[in-house]
Amino acid sequence: MSDTPAKLTLPALGDMKRKAERLTSVTAYDYPSARLADEAGIDIVLVGDSAAMTMLGYDTTLPISMDEMLTFTRAVVRAVKRAVVVADMPFGSFQVSDESAVANAVRFAREAGADAVKIEGAGPSLARARAIVDAGVPVMGHLGLTPQSVTKLGGYRAQARTADAAARLVDDARALEAAGCFSMVLEAVPAAVAERVTAVVGVPTIGIGAGPSCDGQVLVWHDLLGLTSGHQARFVKRYAELGRTIDAALRAYIDDVRGGRFPAVEHTYPMPDEELRKLEAAKKK
Repeated sequence: MSDTPAKLTLPALGDMKRKAERLTSVTAYDYPSARLADEAGIDIVLVGDSAAMTMLGYDTTLPISMDEMLTFTRAVVRAVKRAVVVADMPFGSFQVSDESAVANAVRFAREAGADAVKIEGAGPSLARARAIVDAGVPVMGHLGLTPQSVTKLGGYRAQARTADAAARLVDDARALEAAGCFSMVLEAVPAAVAERVTAVVGVPTIGIGAGPSCDGQVLVWHDLLGLTSGHQARFVKRYAELGRTIDAALRAYIDDVRGGRFPAVEHTYPMPDEELRKLEAAKKK
């Protein structure tokens, strides 16, 4: 009997919503991180375009390319056995036209093996979502704070904080569901708004800074594990401080090398005595 866990399906995620079973999601961008997330039991691994910031050192998500996202997605897919893998479509990969959006989404499915893609926004994105779904690639929507539109939104700030804006977000959520999205991320919106959206749509909502009423939650790997520094969003909870652990390990390594304590005998490979004698004899000739 195989020990490999059964692969989660998109209908299974919908069933979890109907059963009020909370979904868990984290971002991951490489093989070891994705393997650890999958083995821990995470339901959705999101290969986020946040890799632009966490992995490549950019200030925003905008510079990351399709080829870079495909590389990260391939690595994650190779590691994951159970979780659903969703790939973020980077800026410029779906905004231009339905045709280019479909072509790029198909690349994520065919070349990288992603189970689904995620696109930001409503408005023009509704047609893109519908076209991608019609082409056979499942789509996760993303409403609220959409990082690819951060300049237009006036920075990284909470959205839908007025009654009118909240009503528009609820309408957008309904429209994304009607366009065929199997799920949607709600980022940085008031908890009351996310609760309303979660109640009126039949697909799972995944919150990040959207309160406890969403059907699931997502956090960025580096935030969750304490691998980031500087400003931290209000919605982040750090479950470890691995940055400090890594710093201490590196400093101990430097100290051991400089102090002559590493490598020790147990870290070296021995040579048979007879061969060592031959080597010493050869040196004397």
